[in-house]
Amino acid sequence: MKKFFSFMLVLLMAAALVACGTNNGNNNASNEGSNGDGDTAGQETPDKIVMGFVPSQDSETIADTVQPLADRLGEELGVEVEGKTMTDYTALIEAMGSNEVQVGFIPAFGYVLANEQYDVEVILKSVRHGSGTYKAQYVVKADSGIESLEDLEGKIWAYPDAASTSGFLFPAAQLMEEFDIESAQALQTEFFSDGIQAGGHDSAAIAVYEGDADVATTFDDVRTTLTEEYPDIEEKLKVIGHTTDIPNDTISVTKELDDEFQQKIKEAFLSFNEDPEMIEIMNEVYSWDEITEASDEEYQVVKDTYEKFKDSISF
Repeated sequence: MKKFFSFMLVLLMAAALVACGTNNGNNNASNEGSNGDGDTAGQETPDKIVMGFVPSQDSETIADTVQPLADRLGEELGVEVEGKTMTDYTALIEAMGSNEVQVGFIPAFGYVLANEQYDVEVILKSVRHGSGTYKAQYVVKADSGIESLEDLEGKIWAYPDAASTSGFLFPAAQLMEEFDIESAQALQTEFFSDGIQAGGHDSAAIAVYEGDADVATTFDDVRTTLTEEYPDIEEKLKVIGHTTDIPNDTISVTKELDDEFQQKIKEAFLSFNEDPEMIEIMNEVYSWDEITEASDEEYQVVKDTYEKFKDSISF
């Protein structure tokens, strides 16, 4: 619970600071590499770029897993590329805001936050099972007696990350609307008895499996990724509901990269669709089957959901 409120407080403070500091930041950028018209202020073609990842599942080997992807991208771009594992989406967003990471693999909600605060731009998105959208699910123990969303009242909720689209934003918004809950605080303290930030979609599901939480909100269907370690998880856990459709995860870039270099990044990633080794890596890391072009307009539904959600926050 405290982690959630700390995150949201930092988020709101960061947004305020960004708004207050916009003029100074733009003035500094225009002094570095501007051609005088202001359109290319602060943009650059770097000698090295860093790709930021946050594992959707706990993984100590993701850096090694994505290294061939980084190497191949570096060959295509003609620059050094480093793959960097971040602790959570908040850390990745902040790293992109400070230009420590230039290319981020971030979910829809993370993109909306990064775009709002730091003008991060979406260039690509994932395709899973032939679709550019997915749903979040509510997972409970099969023998818990919980059959519907109404039955979740008074229970303990495990979610992956407060900046997770499917793990937090869409389920929270759905529950608040369906049960006329006036604030995020009331959702956690009056509807649920407690909230646990588990750190990953798999960790949230495992918290339910092991009895530490009553319900987990995750992408659909996280159970299939856990059968090797928990062979009976599809029997022990059941799904009692889903959210509306959510746009798939993004590959987004910082505003400091010039348009030509952004296009090169886009073309390089799209070329990976013809390379089984690269798609296998993407599938292993994020269950991506394909990469396709994306635009900011596709994430309006997430922006609208967030607008309703953040207006209801109270401390």
